[in-house]
Amino acid sequence: MSFRTITADMAEPHLNWLDLTGALAAGHDLPKGQMQDAVLERGQDVMLSRHAWIDGLGALVKTGMIFPDNMQRFNRPNLNGIVTLFDNDHGCLTATLDFGLVTKWKTAGDSLLAAQRLARPDSNVVLVIGAGTAARSLIEAYSAGFPKARFILWNRSQAKLAPLAKAYPDLDISLSDDLETAVRAADIITAGTMAYKPFLKGTWLRPGQHVDLIGAYLPDMREADDEVMRSTRIFVDSFETTLDHIGELMDPIASGAIRREDVLGDFYDLKTGEFARQSDGEITLHKNGGGAHLDLMTSAYILKAIP
Repeated sequence: MSFRTITADMAEPHLNWLDLTGALAAGHDLPKGQMQDAVLERGQDVMLSRHAWIDGLGALVKTGMIFPDNMQRFNRPNLNGIVTLFDNDHGCLTATLDFGLVTKWKTAGDSLLAAQRLARPDSNVVLVIGAGTAARSLIEAYSAGFPKARFILWNRSQAKLAPLAKAYPDLDISLSDDLETAVRAADIITAGTMAYKPFLKGTWLRPGQHVDLIGAYLPDMREADDEVMRSTRIFVDSFETTLDHIGELMDPIASGAIRREDVLGDFYDLKTGEFARQSDGEITLHKNGGGAHLDLMTSAYILKAIP
C-alpha cells in the first residue's frame, strides 16, 4: 500500500457512524493492543502523545497539543496535532491523518458504541453538555445511533448554544439554562467539557438513564460527583487508559466512594456480553478515555473507507 495523506475534506463524505462502531467492535476481536501515553504540561496547556500497536492492524502515534484558551486568545482551535499510521507487516509509514478528523470520529464513535450496549434502545431524549467541538460530533453520532431522539443542549456559556443548534436544522433541538432540569428530563446524558470540578450530581439522576462522560482526561479533571459514580453501573472503554490515569475514577476509588471492582467491564468484554445493560431500571455509566488503540482502529477504518 502506498503512502497517503488523509484530510478531513477527503474523508468525511465516505464515513458513517454505524459503520465506525462496527469497526471498533471488530477491532476488539483482534489481539489486545499495546498502548502507552506520554503527557507533558505547561500550566493548563498539554502535549499528549499516544501510541498503540495491534497485531493484525498496525501501529499508530497520535500527538495532540491541547491549549484551552486558544480560541479566546488567538481564534485558533483548542486541539491541534497529527496522526501517523504504520503498516502492520513491515512497519513503514502508511498514512498521516488529520488530527481533528480522527479525534472527532474516535471520540464520538467510542461513546456511541458504549451507548448502543448500555443505553435503553428506546432512549429518545439526549442531553449534550458542552458546546465545543466535541458537542458537534456527539450530536452527529447520537442522531445516527438514536434517529428518533430529540436533543437538549446545555453549556455554562449560554451564548454558544444557539449557533450550535442552528448548525443542525433538521434535528429536534432545544436549549436549557437549568442543568438539573435537563438531566432529569434526559434518557442519555453525554458530557464533553474541560471541567476540573464535578458539575453533574448523582442526586439528579433517575432509573433507566445512561451517562456518558468524555471530558476528563487528566488525573485532576472530573465531570461527575461521587454520588454519580456510586449510583451507576460503571463501564470504561479501556481499563488500561482510565483506572489509573483519569480523575473521574481515580478520585472516588482513592476516597473509597467506589472500588476498582465496581468498574465492571471495558470494550474487550463486548464479545462476552458482559458490557451490557441488565435491566431497564438501572443507571449505566460509560467513561470514555479514548485510548490510542481506539485511534488506531478509527484510523484504519477511515483509510479503508476512502476509495
